[in-house]
Amino acid sequence: MIRYGILGFGHHAVRRLMQGFAGASDAKLAGLWRRDAAKAEANAREYSIPHVFATPEALCASQETDAVFIVSPDALHLEHVLLAARHRKHVLCEKPLAMNTGQVERMLAAAEKARVKFGVAQNMRYNHSLALMREWVTAGRIGKPTLAQSQFAYSAAGSPRTWIYDPALALGGPIGDVGIHCVDALRFVLGTDVTAVSTLAHTDADSGEVESHAVVGLDFASGAMGSVTVTTRSAYRTLMEVTGENGVIVCENGLTVDFPVDVVLRRGPEIVASETVSNEDAYSCMLDGFSAWIEGRGEYLAPALDGLHNQRVLDAAYTSWRDGARVNLL
Repeated sequence: MIRYGILGFGHHAVRRLMQGFAGASDAKLAGLWRRDAAKAEANAREYSIPHVFATPEALCASQETDAVFIVSPDALHLEHVLLAARHRKHVLCEKPLAMNTGQVERMLAAAEKARVKFGVAQNMRYNHSLALMREWVTAGRIGKPTLAQSQFAYSAAGSPRTWIYDPALALGGPIGDVGIHCVDALRFVLGTDVTAVSTLAHTDADSGEVESHAVVGLDFASGAMGSVTVTTRSAYRTLMEVTGENGVIVCENGLTVDFPVDVVLRRGPEIVASETVSNEDAYSCMLDGFSAWIEGRGEYLAPALDGLHNQRVLDAAYTSWRDGARVNLL
């Protein structure tokens, strides 16, 4: 059983991670730290978490934790990953990994020096919807993929994550927040990397310096082309779609963990195959997958070395928006 300590216990931990730990078989939440000490004590009482730590240093140094799950705002990830590595604790870090590629490279070097496992909390790689889409693509059921798209829309109005519009704490708006899930999901399903990025984005009065909605165009090494569309100004929706030479796979709300979804394979107007799957155990599977990696019983689906490529895509996306030009990665 791997004992985890959470750095940055907030809305995401309450809404998603507690359920994930409850369903995991090889991961136990042993302690937490959050910036508001009173809220930390209240969280510990409510969820029966054994230890509340006064500082990140105390959590990372504790003999009660084997791994550190970093859920703090984006700008704190570098500091917290380096701290955990310094105490030789395995590290699972929320996306986006960092504020830029250089920071991720520093994280990777620290983890390698400490000889600890370092993963990204890309829970959607454990979604059964994406696993099925990947299986059908790999089996050639739609022929060679030519187009792929992913959309993540949600309303940020009234979000308890008040820091997401603060460029000092957040990498960006929805590109960095949820677009990273879309990019990673497309890479995972297609089994390929991104070679070039082009971005169009807008801000509004509420988003300030960061984008409120955006379209990110992607070239893939496989020859396929893709698009990621994101917004914080719409009702919730997460679309996944891959078009091949002789068919298309569509999964409406394919990235959700909140309700069952249908994965549908079409050829023209005909439905060739359709399966209903649930992703509700994705967070538990992610935690157990990382624990198994620590214990030498398997490979984790989202190692930080792979996450470095995602960070390069994010850097390219924001550079493209700023400069108004296509950015080549390779």
